[in-house]
Amino acid sequence: MNPVEILDSLRKQLKEVEKELSSPEISSNPDKLMELSKKHAELREIFLLEEGIEAKERELQEWKDLLEFSPPDEQEEIKQTLEHLQKEIEKLHLELKMRLVPDEDSDRNTIVEIRAGAGGEEAALFSADLFRMYARFAERSGWKVDVLDMNETNLGGYKEIVFEIKGKDVYRKLRYESGVHRVQRVPRTESGGRIHTSAATVAILPKATELDVKIDPSELRIDTFRASGAGGQHVNKTESAVRIVHLPTGIAVSVQRDRSQHQNKARAMELLRARLFDMMLQDQMSKMSQKRRLQIGSGDRSEKIRTYNFPQSRVTDHRINYTSYRLAEILDGDLEELVSRLIEADLEIKLKELQERLK
Repeated sequence: MNPVEILDSLRKQLKEVEKELSSPEISSNPDKLMELSKKHAELREIFLLEEGIEAKERELQEWKDLLEFSPPDEQEEIKQTLEHLQKEIEKLHLELKMRLVPDEDSDRNTIVEIRAGAGGEEAALFSADLFRMYARFAERSGWKVDVLDMNETNLGGYKEIVFEIKGKDVYRKLRYESGVHRVQRVPRTESGGRIHTSAATVAILPKATELDVKIDPSELRIDTFRASGAGGQHVNKTESAVRIVHLPTGIAVSVQRDRSQHQNKARAMELLRARLFDMMLQDQMSKMSQKRRLQIGSGDRSEKIRTYNFPQSRVTDHRINYTSYRLAEILDGDLEELVSRLIEADLEIKLKELQERLK
């Protein structure tokens, strides 16, 4: 969809804001001045981005014209430049659409929970693959990963692993990962060479603050216990692990990563707050229209969102009918193209709604 109509509407808004800012009365109202100045800066950024896209597209056309008349020995280099420019333009278009539909939660740090589903040990091994995929994507994106809790199996899989990812635009990029991830491959534990289907569930929880979610200490049950790991590893002889139960909702969290009970309690409270905040968001989503509930990123944990097929080296995202045959690269954290397509598809829906509201 071409967001030209939305930009035209915002251009009118910019003129109105500039007119208000130039009025003599505005200097005597600091709060209004601050509000208008902020709005003006946001709108100017959008149009500077639009100008940047137009400049890149002019440059692209110039290189295309040059390619037509260039000698054969220079064409390969020009084609590489064209490919690079095209990718830059696509990124700028995506950035423009994200600016047109701002997301107040986009910059939140994120807690990720991966749980092995159907498939036993193979599902646990797949959970470990998914953890590595997100950890590598975080590394590529300049984000920081902090493991909060894990339940490791003897073969190195995870029945459950919970970790926090900190960085710019983490929630905006990862929010579409919530749901059931399915793997089709010959398990390490299978001697007959038969392909099995296993699954793991991923939950993406935006990190919440005390202002987002207020927790009454009297509604909590806090227990301590000894931490332990697979095969007796990392066994802690002191009761440093912490389990917190939120009595009104029954939500229970436990953290045993640190040797300090105080640190584990603080992490457990962060995890509990994130789950309660996510529950609030899910409740809001359920009250929205059917159209909004069905959009990408609705966070339905029971939805089968993606299949990783090893025999065909194929990854398919079922929500946007997208298939890639770069399974190894994707599992190594090369998620940028897939994430961009999911953001793009979600923004298309939101932009159409914005257009309707601006009419």
